[in-house]
Amino acid sequence: MGRMTAPQTIAVLGLGRMGAACATRLADQGWNVVGWTRSGRAEVAVETTGDPNDAVAKADVVLLALFDGQACRQVVDQVSGSLRTDTIVLNTSTVAPAEAAGLARQLGPSYVHAPVLGSVPSAADGTLRILAAADQESLDRVRTVLEALGTVRQVDDAATAASLKLIANNSLAGAVLALRDALQQADALDLPRAEVLDVLELGQLGGLVARKRTLLAGQSTASTAQFTIGALAKGMALLAAASNTPLRSAGELADTPVQPEADIAMAATVPAVGDAVLEPLRAYIRGHATGDAGHFREAFLPSAHIEGIRDGAFVSWPLDDYCALFSGRPAPDEPTRKRRIDSVDVHGTVATATMTLWHGADTFTDIFLLVLVDGSWRIANKAYRRHL
Repeated sequence: MGRMTAPQTIAVLGLGRMGAACATRLADQGWNVVGWTRSGRAEVAVETTGDPNDAVAKADVVLLALFDGQACRQVVDQVSGSLRTDTIVLNTSTVAPAEAAGLARQLGPSYVHAPVLGSVPSAADGTLRILAAADQESLDRVRTVLEALGTVRQVDDAATAASLKLIANNSLAGAVLALRDALQQADALDLPRAEVLDVLELGQLGGLVARKRTLLAGQSTASTAQFTIGALAKGMALLAAASNTPLRSAGELADTPVQPEADIAMAATVPAVGDAVLEPLRAYIRGHATGDAGHFREAFLPSAHIEGIRDGAFVSWPLDDYCALFSGRPAPDEPTRKRRIDSVDVHGTVATATMTLWHGADTFTDIFLLVLVDGSWRIANKAYRRHL
């Protein structure tokens, strides 16, 4: 492998929001930058070309800022014949761990996997946090490039770097969803949004609230997103697949009723669940409160089953059998009983919900599957757990 003290020309392949911000930052720091984008459309103040091979042929470093692992593989295959033997491929894209490992095997010591933490403003001002994995010599050769974009943290290998990036995104998704829940509860209490944001800035969500305040306050629609809902949801789906562990955040973000190209802050501003999906749950509560099985027939589909463990054995009651358990009168201790709807998650025409019921000495967790049928929500099935 040839030696060079510092890269002179950088090809940036992928000129979306992050790629354009990185290309501009590097050009401003004195490098010769040539860019290419698969769409052929780019708003960036650097030289661009219509053929990635033209960009790669003259580059000391090829920086990939592409949407996913498939795009990375396709572009690398497309330009492989134009890569010089001393060119470093620096991949900042968010990909699955297995995809990162595959690219590292394909390109060998000339590959640096360097996913970034931070959004467009961080790239623009050189404050990204970069998780870099590479052969030490290759990493040293591109260190000045990386340090122009942010702070470098070296990790053991490409798969680990990709995994850590997904874990970091997972924590961000959790923060966005926690912020959404806080704002929905505040709205239900008729609290002023500005005062709520003031208080949230004092707590654990403070950094996110401060960065996204104008969006959260409804003072801006942010036509140019810094980090999109779609990109974050994509990262969560990659993590769920890589870990073989379902992630609630992946589904919730993907089903957020906001355009995927919107900024992640917009996912925190969606309205609370409407009354329509809550009505069968409220009818179910009325059934318990009154002992009148007619309320259960309003709440459930006729085909519904109620399932759980009763007296040590699994039971699966059809709706008629379940309704027969009720006398038509409230329980003697009804004034002391409580029920609470804990969560409702709507996914188009289906929804899930959980409820806690405190009935005398027993506490139950009920889990519901709901469906939208003929314009009305009904409970399709219920499973319950009695806490011992």
